[in-house]
Amino acid sequence: MKIPGPDHPISITPNPKRVRVTLGGEVVAESTRSLTLREASYPPVHYIPREDAALPMLHRTAHRTHCPYKGDASYYSIEAGGRRAENAVWSYEAPFPAVAAIAGHLAFYSDRVDRIEEE
Repeated sequence: MKIPGPDHPISITPNPKRVRVTLGGEVVAESTRSLTLREASYPPVHYIPREDAALPMLHRTAHRTHCPYKGDASYYSIEAGGRRAENAVWSYEAPFPAVAAIAGHLAFYSDRVDRIEEE
């Protein structure tokens, strides 16, 4: 486990805007309670509470990854509007203490869904 610091900063802030994720013309997730995670030089990522996602559209896959700063990620595919997006969603179900706030949240790959909107 690595700890975020000046050489690899990570910040997590509440996002007051509405974040909506769509695929195949259907809303997969919509929240006014998302968190925005900013990590080093990577683009910001919206983490949406599980309760604000259409969980029946998500199907857990066998894919897993490990981040030395955040922990082990589980992945989900989405089936919506007649489309399937493989491993389009990830979640840190037991994140490391430095990023504990993202537990119970889902993040979406912007290039695997139709849109991630902020309004």
